Amino acid sequence: MRTVKLSIIFLLGVSFLLLSGCGSELQDLRIANNTQRERIAELESELQTGILQLDQLKRKLAAARGSSSVEIQTLEQEIAALEEDIAKKKALIASMQERLLLGGGALPVELSTLLEGFAAKHDMVTYDSSRGMIKFKSDLLFDKGSDKVASTAVEAVKLLCGILNSEEAKDFDAIIAGHTDDMPIGQPATRAKHPTNWHLSAHRAIAVLNVMTGNKVDPKRMSIRGFGEYRPFVANSPGRKGNPQNRRVEIYIVAKGV
Repeated sequence: MRTVKLSIIFLLGVSFLLLSGCGSELQDLRIANNTQRERIAELESELQTGILQLDQLKRKLAAARGSSSVEIQTLEQEIAALEEDIAKKKALIASMQERLLLGGGALPVELSTLLEGFAAKHDMVTYDSSRGMIKFKSDLLFDKGSDKVASTAVEAVKLLCGILNSEEAKDFDAIIAGHTDDMPIGQPATRAKHPTNWHLSAHRAIAVLNVMTGNKVDPKRMSIRGFGEYRPFVANSPGRKGNPQNRRVEIYIVAKGV
C-alpha cells in the first residue's frame, strides 16, 4: 500500500514538473518578446534623435558654404557617418519588428514534437523548429492563380487545426503569411480578382485562415499578412519566370498576445 502511495506521489511530482517546464518555456518566450519590444523602443528613440541631429548638421553645412573647406569637409564626414548609422538602425528595427511579428522562437518541446510529426506526414509541408514556422508549398495548396485551397490540401490544414486546438497549443496564436514568385498575373479573369501578386498572396493567406476558422480555430488567435513577391525564399529565374519555392504560405506559431 505504501509503495502504491509513493508511486502516485512520484507520478504527481513528474506531472507537476512537466507542466511547470512547459509554463516556464512559455514565460521565457513572453519575456524575450517584451525585451525585444523594449529594445525596439530604445532604438526608435535613438533613431529620432539621430534624424534631428542630421537635420541640424545639414543646416550647418548649408550655412557653412563659402567657409573654409576644412569645416565643410568635417561637416560632410559627420553627415555621412550619421546617415550610415541611421540606415543601420532602420534596418535593425525592421528586422526586429519582423521577428517579433512573425514569431522567430523555438516552441515548447511538446508542441514542437506535434508539429514535427505533422510535417513528416505531408509532402507539401515543412517545419522549421527554430522559428516555430510551418511552410506549405502553394503549388500543392492552390491551383495556379487561384486562392481556393485545393481539396487535396484541406485535410492537411484540418490536421494542423487539430494541433492548434490541442492543450499543447492553447496559449499560442497563428500568423498566416502568403508569398508569391515574381511572375505577373497573366489571365484577365485572374487579374480582375487578384490585381497584383500582393493581392494574391493576401487572398491566399485569407483562404487558409477561412479553412482554419471553419475547423474551430478561434479567429481571435489568427492574423494574416501578404508579402507578394517581395520576400523570396530563393532567387527567381531571370525574365520574371518565377520559382516554385517562392510560392508558399507560412504559418508562424507565436505566444498569445504577440
